[in-house]
Order: sequence, then C-alpha cells, then structure tokens
Amino acid sequence: MLHLWLLKTAQNHPLLVELKNGETYNGHLVSCDNWMNINLQEVICKSRDRDKFWLMPECYIRGSTIKYLRIPNEITDTVKEEVVAKGRGRGGLQQQKRQKGHGTGGAGPGGIPGTSRDQPERRPGREAGKQ
Repeated sequence: MLHLWLLKTAQNHPLLVELKNGETYNGHLVSCDNWMNINLQEVICKSRDRDKFWLMPECYIRGSTIKYLRIPNEITDTVKEEVVAKGRGRGGLQQQKRQKGHGTGGAGPGGIPGTSRDQPERRPGREAGKQ
C-alpha cells in the first residue's frame, strides 16, 4: 500500500503518467483511489508517436491502464522521511515490540513438533544423522 500513500502525498503536485498504449499525460494530481484511478488538472496529453499534443483542463485515468508514474523527487523524499519517523516500514514500532522474543523453536516447517531450523528432522526408528 506504499504506492497509494505516495500518490496521496503527491496530490496537488505535478505528475507524469504513461499509459500501456504509449500515451503520456502531464498534469497536477487532484485525487486518486484504491484502484489507482487518478484525476489530473491542467493536462497536456501526448500521442504515442509524440507528434500530436492536446491541452485539457482535466482528465480521468483508469488505474489498470497505467504503465508507470513519474513523481517529483521531493515527494518521494518526504514519504521516505515519514516512513523512517513512523518506525521503519510496515507495522511500526508497536508491531516490532509485540514480536520481540518470538524467534526459532517450537513447531518447525509444516508445523511438525520437534523440528526447528537448527535441528535435523527426527524420524521414528532411525538414528540421528541417518536418513
């Protein structure tokens, strides 16, 4: 969900959008939703061949048609600073505190008791080390 947070932060800033069909749109981001559908204002649209240009007051772009977005560096820097300030990525400090002390041991791969990462799997009737 970081990409949506990035788009929410980029609202009212310039944005370049390239579509899968090769057209590009330059404009100011007005809004976006969870499906990455976006609204732009003051838009310059360029054709795939770059030989035709259109000036539009506003446009709507469906998220599934977007190939990539170019967002100003100042926006990405702002988001990076916010992520660091909130506690290193997903979950934040609260989730990291809850996970403290949860490490190896207990049920191992597949939930089989007695198997952990550092011990070989034991099978009944066989000696350790022979399989």
